Amino acid sequence: MTVDRPVRIAVQLAPQHVSYQTIRDTVLRIEEMGADIVFNWDHFFPLSGDPDGLHYESWTMLAAWAEQTERIEFGALVNCNSYRNADLQADMARTVDHISAKDGVGRFIFGTGSGWFERDYTEYGYEFGTAGSRLDDLAAAMPRIEARWEKLNPRPTRDIPVLIGGAGERKTLKIVARHADIWHSFVGPDDLPRKLDVLARHADEVGRDVADIEISSKLGRGGDIDRADALYDLGARVFTVGLPGPDYGLEAAEQWLRWRDAKNA
Repeated sequence: MTVDRPVRIAVQLAPQHVSYQTIRDTVLRIEEMGADIVFNWDHFFPLSGDPDGLHYESWTMLAAWAEQTERIEFGALVNCNSYRNADLQADMARTVDHISAKDGVGRFIFGTGSGWFERDYTEYGYEFGTAGSRLDDLAAAMPRIEARWEKLNPRPTRDIPVLIGGAGERKTLKIVARHADIWHSFVGPDDLPRKLDVLARHADEVGRDVADIEISSKLGRGGDIDRADALYDLGARVFTVGLPGPDYGLEAAEQWLRWRDAKNA
């Protein structure tokens, strides 16, 4: 089965090397421009530039975005499962969902992953483990998160969309097949068909139609239209342009919004 979805453009603001006022103002500009989604990331230190530069925490920022915005969807690309109890994550997501509801329906996307940045773990006192153990932890957390959403009072305003990032064929895509509404990766057009075949096999095993999972890809700031067109032809419909800071120039986002509008015409 094929699901016909419109193209959506997301902008990821790295919360590093800028003041919070700059982040806040940029989120408003992104919403005014007509972007569909705005993301931050769930780290405790910069990932580029000065490793000890300005940086802000993800979830508290998302609650502020929920209050300040009116239309745009938002979330982390991605939450780190390792940093918080699974049931707490569910409750935080539900609360941010309610904060963001303007007409009774929230706009929060629960983007999550297994974590990878070792400095976050060591400086904040979390066990780093291995890539495999962190993925096992994510697989164990997702059913708890989903179960907690059913128990909370009040419940979320909607079925909160779950975005899971990563492309590992043995573990990550199995978690995606079971739990995700959106699969996000950096996979290029040459490798995407194989990954989609693997995802489809995992989906079959758990009784899901792979067409129910929206495909999300990362865009470059350089405007590689041919690559984006190829990903679109393979079924990708969510495209994210990253703004690393301190320069949040929005020219690339404007270009990709024009590309989106042409695709959706």
